[in-house]
Amino acid sequence: MTLNIPVIKLLVAKDWQLFQKQLAVCVLAGIVSLCFLGLARPWAFYVGSLMLIIVMVSAACFSIATSLVVERKEQTLAFVMSLPVSPLDFTVAKLVGNLVTFLVPFGVMLAGTLAVVLFTPLPDGLFVYALLIFGYLLFAFSVSLAIAMAVQTEGWATFGMIAPMVLINPYMMALAQVPEIQRRVSVDALVWTTPAVLILSALVVLSVVLIGATAWHHARKPAFY
Repeated sequence: MTLNIPVIKLLVAKDWQLFQKQLAVCVLAGIVSLCFLGLARPWAFYVGSLMLIIVMVSAACFSIATSLVVERKEQTLAFVMSLPVSPLDFTVAKLVGNLVTFLVPFGVMLAGTLAVVLFTPLPDGLFVYALLIFGYLLFAFSVSLAIAMAVQTEGWATFGMIAPMVLINPYMMALAQVPEIQRRVSVDALVWTTPAVLILSALVVLSVVLIGATAWHHARKPAFY
């Protein structure tokens, strides 16, 4: 089955336009949080890191909610079905649209965070730790997206968005229990350790597998939902 690329681009552009205002707010709030981080003071680091996590969680939830939850609530699927689009086209458009609307602020905030770590008095050991945090955020987004595309009710979709994001706190506590990672956070040197590489690799691989499995599952459906 061939993809209707023009229609897919149209649907992706629609999701992007709906997300533009939230994107602007997220990027602005992210820049403010990075400014706090760059002060390299204990209180500013706490405020900045907390704000940054909130911004990224909000970006993930806004992306999925705008593209899937709100669309179902407003019953715009009937309009989509009137277009020359197949269930496969619709699945590809939703996955690409969500990935684009999330990965843009994700990439901007990740690059900004790493730059702040490297070019401010913050210890360079935070470089690897920041990658581990962003790796989990990517994985949590992938889980949320997979759940939101699988369920039909707004309540379960909302739960699927919130639950993986909330678990970032236990994840950070678990990282603190790994001596090879914890000892190097405050060191002014960029050092990769075996646990850090394994954890980051696992998060990235699991994220790709989840997105791939979601695409494969929904692409085989004969109907839109």
